[in-house]
Formats: sequence, C-alpha cells, structure tokens
Amino acid sequence: MDRRAFLRISGAVPVAGLAGWPPPDDWERLRRRLSGPLFRPGDPGYAEAKQGFFTMYDDRMPVAVVGAARVEDVQAAVGFAARHRLPIAARSGGHSYPGYSTVDGGIVVDLSRFSGVEVRPDGRALIGAGARLGPIATTLAAAGRVLPAGSCASVGIAGLALGGGVGVLDRKYGLTCDHLEAARIVTADGRVRTVSAVAEPDLFWALRGGGGGNFGIVTGFTFRTVPLRDVATFDLHFPVGTQAALFAAWQEWLPTVPDELWAGIGIGADHANIGGTFLGPRAQLDALLADLIRRVGTPPSGQRRQVLDHLSAMAAFDDPESRPGLVLDRAAYIGTSRMLMRPAPDPAAVVDVLLATPGVDTIIDSAGGAIARVGERETAFPHRKALASFQFLHGAGPEHGGEATARRALAAVRDGLGPEFGATGYVNYLDPEMPDWAQAYYGANLPRLRAVARKYDPRGIFAFPQGLSVPRSTVHMGET
Repeated sequence: MDRRAFLRISGAVPVAGLAGWPPPDDWERLRRRLSGPLFRPGDPGYAEAKQGFFTMYDDRMPVAVVGAARVEDVQAAVGFAARHRLPIAARSGGHSYPGYSTVDGGIVVDLSRFSGVEVRPDGRALIGAGARLGPIATTLAAAGRVLPAGSCASVGIAGLALGGGVGVLDRKYGLTCDHLEAARIVTADGRVRTVSAVAEPDLFWALRGGGGGNFGIVTGFTFRTVPLRDVATFDLHFPVGTQAALFAAWQEWLPTVPDELWAGIGIGADHANIGGTFLGPRAQLDALLADLIRRVGTPPSGQRRQVLDHLSAMAAFDDPESRPGLVLDRAAYIGTSRMLMRPAPDPAAVVDVLLATPGVDTIIDSAGGAIARVGERETAFPHRKALASFQFLHGAGPEHGGEATARRALAAVRDGLGPEFGATGYVNYLDPEMPDWAQAYYGANLPRLRAVARKYDPRGIFAFPQGLSVPRSTVHMGET
C-alpha cells in the first residue's frame, strides 16, 4: 500500500485532496507567507524540486514542495497541511529507501536551505537539518573537529542522526545521536521547540534513535564534537570462496579488538573484503590484522593500508567502486537490514543465505565498543548490544528488473536470516515489507516511542505507513 492510499483509507486525506484540493487561493496565500519558494505541479523548477536521491520515485507527484528558508516557513507548511488534511514529510538528504520523503499527493518540506554549520570555540557545532555529511565534515575539519557520522557525503544529517547514526568511528566515539545536545523542532501544533536533556526530555529522548519524520520537523541540531585525528585505514580482499571463512573469523576477532578499531565486511557472489579504520599506531593495526588473517586461514589476494587525514579517510569509504553497481549522485537501488545480536553459531549457513539470491550485496558494519556502553533505554536507539548491523542492497533500475524484483530478492535474504537474527532491523534502512517492522526497528523502546508520538502528534499530522503517529481524526487545525 502506498502512502496516498494509506492516508486516504485512514481518513487523513479528503477525497477532494486528490483532485484539486486545496483551492488555488489557499495556495497563493501560503506562497505569500513563505520566504522560500513554493513549487506546485506545472511550476518551473517543480520537476527538480520534488526529486529525492532515488530515481525510482521520480513518478511521485507531491502537491507542493516548500523550499523552507526559515523556521517560519516550516511552521506555515505544517499548519497548512494540518488544516487541509494533507500528508506532509520533511526531506533532508532524500535517502529514504522507500521514498517516504517524496510524498505522493502531499507536501514535501525541503530543508536543503537549512545547511549552515557553525563551530563554536568550545567544540560544539550548530548544524542545520538540511546539511549534508560532506560539507559538515569539511567545515568541522577546518576547525580541528569531527562529528562521528556516516561516510556518504550526500546523506543528510537529519535522517542519519534521528535514526541513530552509524559510522566508521562509532566504536570509539558512539553513534551520531549520542553527541546530540539539543534540537530545534516544529511539532504538529505548529510550535517551535528547542529540546534537550532538561527541556522536554521525553521528546529529546525520542529524537535520539526514534527515526525521522515521527515527531515533527527538526530544523537544527547542536552536537558535541571530538578533536580531529589522523586515521589509519585498511582494505583487505580475500579470494572468492572465502566468504564464510572471513565472516566466521571476523565475528570471533571483533570482540577482541580495541574500541579504536572499526571493521566492516563486504560480501557478494564475486567478493569477500574487509575494510576499516584504526585510531592508533600503524604497528598495532598490523598486528591486529595479522591475527584476523590467521583466523581466516587464507592470505588476502590484495590489500591496502595507509594513514590518512580524516577527510581523506572518509572520502576513501565514499568511493563508488566500493559498492558494486551503485553510484552516489542519484541512484536506483534499495536496501533492508538485520541486526546481529550475538555471534552466529553457524557462520557458513548465514553466508549461504547471503549468496543464495543473485544480485544481493551485503555490508556488515561492526558495532560494540562505545555504542554498547549506553543502555538500550537511555536513548531511543535499541540495538546497543548488537555485534553488527547487516545492510542488504540490490539494484532497482530497469537493468536489474525494477524495484519489485529487487524487493523480492532482498526479502529472500532478510526473511532467510529471520530465524537466526530475530525481529531486528535498523530504522535508517527502512523496508516497507519488513515483517513486524515496529518491533524490529524499536525493540523494547516501542511503547515509550508511541506514547511520545501520541503526545506531540495526537492527530497524526506526520503519519506515514511506517510511522509511529496514527491518524485519529480529521478535525481541522488552525494555521499557525
């Protein structure tokens, strides 16, 4: 069921909203209130303004894209959507796997103009919700600072941080959400709230791992950052046929390594590789990798080790060649996930599932370390004790058979691992077909998250098919 059908059945969208609702005069009044642009179907620039990262959703038709330039624009958009019972979604980087930020028949609030990054003398960073990871890293590096985050330069900070935020430094420093000190958010009632550990702490708790789009539209963040350090990187390629041996060795080896080391595995039919970062002496890294190679029992067929500055290290992990068949400009692929909560008792059986379906690539990101030293209920991110996250990817372009073919392939892997991995998944890799998705993404924190959503969005203004808000009525809400 797509988003429009869901909201129509639930009563959140009047039938007229699918054919010319709201009236043109109402749109013109909204346009005059905005300091940023408003794009409607037929307007110059609309086709470009409605695009997210994934090309599969280019046929979706939002009724409007609000190019918000200040927080009052966001308030106006939320109030307009509430009054006219239109679905609304925020877009930061636009990397939602199901395309939820390109809302068919609703309003997209484009946050790309909230892209500022300010580094204070004490190392705190004020970052707009539309900022991308590449410019954030560059600006922070110029000030001698780093925010532990992902390495894909085009990803937006909002979706990443609100879902937790995994990256290549998180075993040492924790998740991106663990560095969040405050957030500015427009809630369903149109109010602008600055939330923190002491100001509306329940909402602040929910924003640290509770997923994007559930509680309002965040427009800005305050993060703690850490001092800039050089990073030792490594990349080992093993012969095809060693995938099971590599995975088995890695899950034994990872709990023995220091927090300074992060290591991720790539497994596909034609590759078995491991790469990572180390915040320590090169000689110590060499000894750790020698231990891993001994456990694999087969020497790598190729390898690279080097010490880089932070920006160069992140660029190395953002290399399109590291993700076969994918590009980082705009792309057509989908993903899903499972969380490895403990070492797999039969590593070969796991790898058999990973390789059984053609076209599926698996990225395994190591966890533990600083991530696990935060309690699973201290923030909304529930998978603190996981050994790793598994992300499964499949091309979704015409050359791959389209999105439906890709989803069938990913379902075979996701569900094939279900008996061993349980109802687990990472909310930033949303999958519209994930079984028991709410439990998988939120675990023990689900009841509290739903309570926070009911408190701050009782009418379900921000409802979407995998959202925590549930439409309860179609009562009009006055524009703020």
